[in-house]
Amino acid sequence: MAVSLDAIRALRERSGAGIMDCRKALEQAEGDAEKAYAILMDQGIERAEKKSGRVAGQGVVDAYIHAGGRIGVLVELNCETDFVARDEGFRALAHDIAMQIAASAPTYVAPQDAPESLTDEEKAAQVLLLQPFIKNPGQTISQLIIERAARFGENVRVRRFTRFELGA
Repeated sequence: MAVSLDAIRALRERSGAGIMDCRKALEQAEGDAEKAYAILMDQGIERAEKKSGRVAGQGVVDAYIHAGGRIGVLVELNCETDFVARDEGFRALAHDIAMQIAASAPTYVAPQDAPESLTDEEKAAQVLLLQPFIKNPGQTISQLIIERAARFGENVRVRRFTRFELGA
């Protein structure tokens, strides 16, 4: 099936995937943009999982001060290369995670950081990666990071964070 350049361009803008990947996904989906997007996301998640063991030594530290100056957050988000660390999408991800921390006050980054004595409900509330994303409650922070890591083609990790609240 022949795929139009406009369809490839639109899918590329939406997914952040390469031109050839978009073309192949559209051909596989017989021109259906939604199916092609789902194919690209599945492929990206698989690639991200394969890269999860790689060292993420670059990244950014993002600061977020909530309105009124009563809550502040610093978060370190790591990736593999300085090229991705300078990407606006990567910086936006770091800022979204900082806002998440300010809004939901997690205590731990990952489930393995939390004590085993916590119940599943307590872990869901206190572990950043298990929390529903404030901008899309149908997606956890972990799923958000995997989705974005697939776009960047690199391992992406939240290394650490600090949340300050006035009077707490």
